[in-house]
Amino acid sequence: MEVSELRVQTRQEAIFPGAMVIGAGAAGLVVAHELIEAGVVTTILEKESRLAEPWHRRHDQLHLNSHRDLSTLPGVDYPAGTPAFPHKTAVIHYLNTFSGTHGLPVEFGVAVKGITFNGDHWAVNTNNGLRLARHVVIATGRDREPFIPEWKGVKDFAGRIIHSANFGHLRDYTGKRVLVVGAGNSGFDVLNHLVDANAANIWLSARNGPSLLPKRIGKLAVHRISPFMARLPLWLADAIMAVTQRLVFGNLTRFGVPRAPSGGASRLKSDYTAIAIDDGAVRAIKAGRIAVLPGIRGFTRDGVILDNGNLIGPDIVIAATGYRTGLEGMVGTLGVLDDKGVPLFNGSETDPKLPGLWFTGMRPSIRGCFANARIQAKGIAKGIARR
Repeated sequence: MEVSELRVQTRQEAIFPGAMVIGAGAAGLVVAHELIEAGVVTTILEKESRLAEPWHRRHDQLHLNSHRDLSTLPGVDYPAGTPAFPHKTAVIHYLNTFSGTHGLPVEFGVAVKGITFNGDHWAVNTNNGLRLARHVVIATGRDREPFIPEWKGVKDFAGRIIHSANFGHLRDYTGKRVLVVGAGNSGFDVLNHLVDANAANIWLSARNGPSLLPKRIGKLAVHRISPFMARLPLWLADAIMAVTQRLVFGNLTRFGVPRAPSGGASRLKSDYTAIAIDDGAVRAIKAGRIAVLPGIRGFTRDGVILDNGNLIGPDIVIAATGYRTGLEGMVGTLGVLDDKGVPLFNGSETDPKLPGLWFTGMRPSIRGCFANARIQAKGIAKGIARR
């Protein structure tokens, strides 16, 4: 055998024959499970030292907004007695149980710096060296990096600015004047908790109104009807959500809440805006405990200037202003991201110019992240197994 032939054989043997999954959250774990079930050799690369690290870091009040029965992965249920909307500790336990039950091959402490396409395979550059693979599934999450806008004058502000992901404890807000910026899913999640804190003032700065649903109507957990809603045409799902919002909450514009720019299902699809869930915040708004204010024009040392020119003086500003995928460093040169860093394709969709590259869990779904991850995992596994 000539030297050139030996080099080719060695190179081919070094290419991982199946799929490398980047990220061991719910989406990464379930796609790995489905790949293995389909007979695809699979490994999972996880930069953290343990599973569910983002859940460990989030605030103690955090619960799933999706119902327990619609937030499972194949073959594993939540333990008896788990609340309808599981606390973050239950989710952490569940993800570890799922991984352990199926013996999923997670490599911890492996951070991916970038990936490049080499014609018939992918080169995955990690902190532990270069890996080669036929297929790469990126499952690092759409909320990987909390995003705070660069407001004018924000560096001069003497108060505290945090992202909603770092909400902390209710006791942190006792006697404080608190401004929540953003009336989306994260904003209402924060407000739902803040109503139980003994804050001096609670303000909500809202430039756009939310598509808003109650967590429950009577004893019915509203999320339980999400599989039905997901099968409807966008216009019909929009109409049902709008009617539900109006019947349950009334006309919220009377209390300063702006109208949503478009329907809830349409915004999920067009700009990936998740539907907000109310669990007490609306009642507090109507009672005057939460004052709804215009958007933010800028900051001064002593306060926040609103779009109407008024100045308020919060001690704490909570930026419920969304997240970014943080994928630019990993795949930014491949032309697969939009201007907000969201992959242009997701789930079973692929780019024929980049065969073997897959994304999962990168967009919100009316079904919830767990249920959507299951659907996308099956599609990806089927696509890879065919190849």
